[in-house]
Amino acid sequence: MVEPGEEATTRQLIADTLRTGPHDAPELSTAVGIPKSAVYRHVEHVAQTIGSADSDEQFLVAPPECRACGFDGFDDALNDPSRCPECRSERVAEPQFLIE
Repeated sequence: MVEPGEEATTRQLIADTLRTGPHDAPELSTAVGIPKSAVYRHVEHVAQTIGSADSDEQFLVAPPECRACGFDGFDDALNDPSRCPECRSERVAEPQFLIE
């Protein structure tokens, strides 16, 4: 958490946003003011920080899911897949991130 009068880093802003509820990369991009392509890199670092032994919080990920066939077994949940490996559809929902 950022103390009053302190300027927050991008990763602190992302973490604070994820504490309010689940968000996907486009929502984080808008909330924090960075390109969607940069969100995944920052989210990966936030996940490592939250996953450390010093933290009593959990970083949760709802994996991407194909809207056409329902496939959700993507290899990397912290990634933005362009198409489904099962049916090749490009209708893939973004992963959702949350800190609780």
